[in-house]
Amino acid sequence: MFSQADSVQGQGVGSAYNELMRLLRTRLVEDFYVTVNRYGQSDLTHYHTINPTYFANSFSPNRGRKIGYVHFLPETLEGSIKLPATAKKVFYKYVIDFYNRMDQIVVVNPIFIDKLAKHGINPDKVKYIPNFVAKSEFYEQTQEEKNSFRRKLDIDLNKFVVFGDGQVQERKGVDDFAKLAIANPDIQFIWAGGFSFGKITDGYDHFKKLVDNPPANLKFTGIVNRDELVNYLNIADLFLLPSYDELFPMSVLEAFSCNTPVLLRDLELYKAIIDGYYLEGRDFDELNEKVKLVKNNPGVLSKYKTLSEKASLEYSEDHLAEIWKKFYNEQYEIGKKLGQIK
Repeated sequence: MFSQADSVQGQGVGSAYNELMRLLRTRLVEDFYVTVNRYGQSDLTHYHTINPTYFANSFSPNRGRKIGYVHFLPETLEGSIKLPATAKKVFYKYVIDFYNRMDQIVVVNPIFIDKLAKHGINPDKVKYIPNFVAKSEFYEQTQEEKNSFRRKLDIDLNKFVVFGDGQVQERKGVDDFAKLAIANPDIQFIWAGGFSFGKITDGYDHFKKLVDNPPANLKFTGIVNRDELVNYLNIADLFLLPSYDELFPMSVLEAFSCNTPVLLRDLELYKAIIDGYYLEGRDFDELNEKVKLVKNNPGVLSKYKTLSEKASLEYSEDHLAEIWKKFYNEQYEIGKKLGQIK
């Protein structure tokens, strides 16, 4: 494994990497010997981030068969970071060059197979494996635990809570989240996340003002550790992610795993992976309509709570352990056949 995915807090990339590492260290510990950021000889080398040092070491004959994890594409970076035009062009080209260096690509959403093909990457070397969440980390708490955390935050036990998380940036739809808070003053809105990319975050000045002066019923927590995130997901009556673009957000899987009903912006990419498990809205008006619907209709909320529970089983650690085991073994056999593994 080569990764700096957990070097920047508050990113889904780091969460996905840590979940896979936990799986390899527990469920698959008897199947694979795993090293992290070590340059010795290996059969398979799995790159989770696209650091230039990793690109350079990918030319080493000790790397064996090279696997690249696609957590983003150039177009999905729009609305996340702001770069000068020339720097953006160079960086976007580098991203694709890195992916092209790989013998095998893993994507977390099947619709990105075609998108990679448009960038010149052969679809035959791209494999879809979804993200997953461990139930030991994200689970539904007891009512006593939920009440206790609400008291800690000074939130009334009967208050309807809408929770969202992710980096504070334009792509995540934070502006709409704030507008929804203004439109629903009787609801407590909470957003967990911060400026993981600092001042190069797209729209930083605008969002810094919003975070410093939010509506009265909107709380920005800043970056929250994953072991505390489960508490927020459990006090939420509804998880809301109004993003304009995503790959396969870990935050949604974490909400599913806590059996929290989910509301998302109506995006094509969700259809291929979690269609039918969540409420959706195309724009602010429809999202607002759905927020009011679930608040005033306990039966609808209960339905989507059940659907979240069903979704969490499909993207569970148990299910994905078998998928990753099969994938790595297949890559080993291919590497042996092609002479990539010594």
